[in-house]
Amino acid sequence: MVKTCRIARVEAILSVDNKGQILLPKELRERANIKAGDKLVLVTGCDERDEICCFILVKAEILNESVKEAIGPMLRGIL
Repeated sequence: MVKTCRIARVEAILSVDNKGQILLPKELRERANIKAGDKLVLVTGCDERDEICCFILVKAEILNESVKEAIGPMLRGIL
């Protein structure tokens, strides 16, 4: 069964540290069931100049189920 995302909202504002690392808040990790060692895929969106303007993190395990089907409804909801 393919999971789909239906709602997009701002969950947190993240900071990049001096090593270039980003910390996902504990509450979000728990809600998303993300644990140490899990793999996330970074999907990018580009503007008309082909510059990256947004990021979407997707659990690697759903890539086999089609990213387009999983995040398409979410993107339509925020664009």
